[in-house]
Amino acid sequence: MRLLVFATLFGVLVDAGDALQIQCYQCEEMKHNDCSTPEYIVNCTVNVQDMCQKEVLVKPDGIHYRKSCASSGACLIASSGYQQFCTGRLNSVCISCCNTPLCNGPRRKRPTPSAASPRTNRRLRLLLTFFLPLLTLLPVT
Repeated sequence: MRLLVFATLFGVLVDAGDALQIQCYQCEEMKHNDCSTPEYIVNCTVNVQDMCQKEVLVKPDGIHYRKSCASSGACLIASSGYQQFCTGRLNSVCISCCNTPLCNGPRRKRPTPSAASPRTNRRLRLLLTFFLPLLTLLPVT
């Protein structure tokens, strides 16, 4: 009997440890995407709201944003249901879902590849000019 009680309690504790909580930005009808700052970060409901949702609404006075936590089912249904209204024109509504922390914030800028330095170009030119012709002098075995 003790073993059964211990196993049950152990199972409950282990199961509670597997609970995942995501953080999202949350705001209502903000302009200029300016609700992507720390004061708008919320902890979503554990094991219920497992996604972040972002709505982009094009209105006569500009682009408005709604951001929130959402359950995966509700978010995916909403985003697919509004797909036909996601035109980018006036009265457009676009809904997107994502499942990583704070993913409903602004898009991160990709790092731009830096141009090769003149020093690197000089080394490459030296390699091609002097060492590649030497390879042709090596005997083929």
